[in-house]
Amino acid sequence: MRRSFAIFLLAGSAAIAAHAAPVAAPPGAQSFALGAVEIVALRDALNVVPNDGTVFGADTNPAAVAAVLRDAGAADDKVTLGVDALLVKGNGRIVLIDTGLGPRATGMLPASLAAAKVMPPQVTDIFITHGHGDHVGGLLAGPGKLAFPNATIRMAEAEWAFVKNNPANAALVATIADKVQTFAAGTEPVPGILAIAAPGHTPGHTLYEIRSGGRRLLDIGDSAHSSIVSLARPDWAIGYDSDKAEGKAQRMALLAKLAASHELVFAPHFPFPGIGRITGADGRYRWEPGVP
Repeated sequence: MRRSFAIFLLAGSAAIAAHAAPVAAPPGAQSFALGAVEIVALRDALNVVPNDGTVFGADTNPAAVAAVLRDAGAADDKVTLGVDALLVKGNGRIVLIDTGLGPRATGMLPASLAAAKVMPPQVTDIFITHGHGDHVGGLLAGPGKLAFPNATIRMAEAEWAFVKNNPANAALVATIADKVQTFAAGTEPVPGILAIAAPGHTPGHTLYEIRSGGRRLLDIGDSAHSSIVSLARPDWAIGYDSDKAEGKAQRMALLAKLAASHELVFAPHFPFPGIGRITGADGRYRWEPGVP
């Protein structure tokens, strides 16, 4: 059983298993107020992705990716990604958006939750941006054991179908099925959190906009992975996307919108805590980190 659980954590996203090495990171929890709710960025782990042409710049070449990385002062042979989650506390709920890699893949989310003074049974709702292993791996604490026993698990209808259709997810699906509630895009599955369809990375990939007191924060999920490469060259395909053309189009449109609106965003794969704003124009963007 332990072996099958470990296989699930890696097979939940075959691309991530093949092209990234999870690395342990210390737990972290950084909070701020957004209107009447408390937002907490939670660290889970790191993923180190080799610059080998399979993930970043999948339609160009490693030399071009290396040049972008060097221009930003980063190592040019790899791309290091955060693996983080978001907690929303308020309105009588404790909502967790995504669950990280899980405990058997170096995930530190439970320790980060403890630092935020939240225990797993207190979580009322879990929102899933998409069904890859670094976002759903933390749903289980072990074979057949829910990590968040009292939480309703919410995801888009199309994404739940995508998760169920992957044979590698059979054990996960069997464990969580009774807890899953699906929704249609453009609705608020709970008050104050708007679900926005952003297909391409996966068929039901979903962004979540948290609204309170006239303020907004957008969790962009996997619309952009690297705070360097994904922003400098959003027109390059990424190997993780199920539909590379649709993923590219979605990424380019979203970044243009965010650069124009200067809306506060959470990017779970950007450097922790992944809170900041997108700046720039004409398809060349930059990351301005900062917690308000």
